[in-house]
Amino acid sequence: MNSSPSTILDTIGNTPLLPLRHVVPSNGARIFIKLESQNPTGSMKDRIALAMIEAPERDGRLKPGGAVVEYTGGSTGVSLALVCSVKRHPLHLVSSDAFSKEKLDHMRLLGAKLTIIPSDNGKQTEKLTKDMIREAHRIADDMGAYITAQMKNTDQLDAYTRMADEIWRQTRGRIDGFVGSVGTAASIRGLSTRLREHDARIRVVGVEPAESAVLSGGPTGAHKIDGIGAGYVVPLWHDRIADELGRVSTDEARAMAFRLAAEEGLFCGTSTGANVTGALRLAERLGPNATIVTIMCDTGMKYLNSFAQSLD
Repeated sequence: MNSSPSTILDTIGNTPLLPLRHVVPSNGARIFIKLESQNPTGSMKDRIALAMIEAPERDGRLKPGGAVVEYTGGSTGVSLALVCSVKRHPLHLVSSDAFSKEKLDHMRLLGAKLTIIPSDNGKQTEKLTKDMIREAHRIADDMGAYITAQMKNTDQLDAYTRMADEIWRQTRGRIDGFVGSVGTAASIRGLSTRLREHDARIRVVGVEPAESAVLSGGPTGAHKIDGIGAGYVVPLWHDRIADELGRVSTDEARAMAFRLAAEEGLFCGTSTGANVTGALRLAERLGPNATIVTIMCDTGMKYLNSFAQSLD
């Protein structure tokens, strides 16, 4: 008999892997999507929030009851708020009005204190990202708090190593391609590294916003795909992570998110829409005998207000 979880944190991970059936091309590769929306806060970031708190707890960087600070576009903040609530760490988050109100409200309801940095008309830009980082470090210094600093935190890579092992078991080792969007680069770095340890032939495609495709040599720019595309080359990124980079626009990502809801019953955010768009492109090239895995990063409930406006 499986033991019952002792806290909500014990339910993080071991999420289902589901085949896409209707949005995929008839002559393309099979596409499976990892339902990270099944984590407690509805996001894959629950995995890394737990890793970024438990590692410093173990080695003494974070003391019992010690305060934590982070800058966040939303999902990491919600996940940290959950973990810190259970583990009794006061949490101060720096975010922006560029990100969904649902996420900001969720952070507050889980007990986090928020500092909001104003954006340029809701746009996600390099300047906004760096302003948030700067403010978070200032607050951490003033408080004497532990800053998780997700943009350069390597503790989180262990969480994605475990996730890659889940994917390998669920596919029974039959995987030819992996597609993932790039925010901090932790997920695609951790996942691709471990998957290639299982099979070096797996083709990895990174996805970035077409409006700010800096990793593939484009100019920095504004976009509205939550959680990806920082607008500059982030510290955890290096060119060996992905075999290729794909560009997906905000409009393409949003349209695919809507298609996934209507055709697959998967209510997801725009980063998932970007992932699946990239996976469909790879599926057409690899052909019907191949298997591709991508990620449902979070639930669309985090974007319900903004999505509903598009339906009017």
